[in-house]
Amino acid sequence: MNSEFNSRTEEGSAKQYFQFYGSLFQQQNMMQDYTRTATYQRAIHENYLDFRDKVILDVGAGSGILSFFAAQVGAKRVYAVEASSMADSCKSLVSANGLNDVIKVITGKIEEIELPESVDVIISEPMGYMLVNERMLESYLFARKFLKEGGRMFPTQANLQIALFSDEQVYLEQTARSSFWTQESFHGINLSSLKSAALEEVFRQPIVDTWHIGILMSTCISWNFNFENDEAKRLQRIEIPFEFNALRTGYIHGLATWFDVGFMGQTKTVYLSTAPTEPLTHWYQVRLLIKNPLFVTIGQLVTGKLLMLANDKQSYDLDLEIEVGDKRQQNELDLKMPHFRYNGQPVSQPPPGNSTENPLEQLNQHLAIAVATAQQQQLNNNGNNNLNFSPAYSTCLYTNSLTNSGGKDYSATTTSADILVQNGTLN
Repeated sequence: MNSEFNSRTEEGSAKQYFQFYGSLFQQQNMMQDYTRTATYQRAIHENYLDFRDKVILDVGAGSGILSFFAAQVGAKRVYAVEASSMADSCKSLVSANGLNDVIKVITGKIEEIELPESVDVIISEPMGYMLVNERMLESYLFARKFLKEGGRMFPTQANLQIALFSDEQVYLEQTARSSFWTQESFHGINLSSLKSAALEEVFRQPIVDTWHIGILMSTCISWNFNFENDEAKRLQRIEIPFEFNALRTGYIHGLATWFDVGFMGQTKTVYLSTAPTEPLTHWYQVRLLIKNPLFVTIGQLVTGKLLMLANDKQSYDLDLEIEVGDKRQQNELDLKMPHFRYNGQPVSQPPPGNSTENPLEQLNQHLAIAVATAQQQQLNNNGNNNLNFSPAYSTCLYTNSLTNSGGKDYSATTTSADILVQNGTLN
């Protein structure tokens, strides 16, 4: 079939893509991303008025998890469109949960199916690495042909953030990955003629991992996209020029990226962020290296641009340019072939030498902020024990009474910072 999807996608890439998402264990990997799944559920539940008695379209439904969330808040009807073999599994789950009258599973690409009626809301999880990888955003936008005038999109908007970073460890680590090809006698064979090609290949790979914000050498800037209003052609060529002033003296090793999406409901706005300060997701963050680091002094102007060109492999060709004074570095990268560096550690570590203050004073400052946040949250919630904290502080409220090793009892709204205050650790 000659469809919009087929015209932009290489056949082999499409086959691999749908085979990948037809796996139960790949669906499990996404569903078990608690931040992702729980944020979607909350965005839908908190904005139930946008869904109750409404007709919903779920694009790329997969297991149907978002369709189930819509049904939970009283959607009149949900069309769950899924092109992979996962559509059969979705039908099984719908039937097993007694929702055949509400959720209608349609097997096929959104670009190739028809619906019997227009819809009030479109829901989807179309984001890839660096927001745009896999080019599902375009399928999400294509679905607007079925949307009633004034209908809503969940998510509603997206922001891709970029900033300069310095990380000698990751730079040396990546360079060392190509050292195998420097051998002059591997089982008697000289491999060194390929060392330059190997190094080139390493630097073409975006790095998918997580890191401490202490590596950032600049503030960040955003590239923004509105799913309800912006045209799909904006996704064909994304050019992000930038000007930064270095936050400190050191070497720039490349560009760090992350993204967030916003669900702008009529009741509440909810954000899902992949920032390094937020709970980790299966998207992690993505970094783009330059081959030769650039030295900067604090306050020095750094200019450049990131160019992202959509390709038929459901991804993007990246061209990064960074200039410092009369020195310029340029690197081409392939977003389709990232290097997955994430090591499984739950908390990223700050770079060496990042701390310039007395560690105890720093700890007390953070705890003081936590105490103030806890007190404000308690006021905002009028004593409600089930309080929600800003994920940036990762401060927990204990929902059950706590007893410390000294035998003291603490109330249900006691924070860890409060305990330290009461014990005299924080004055």
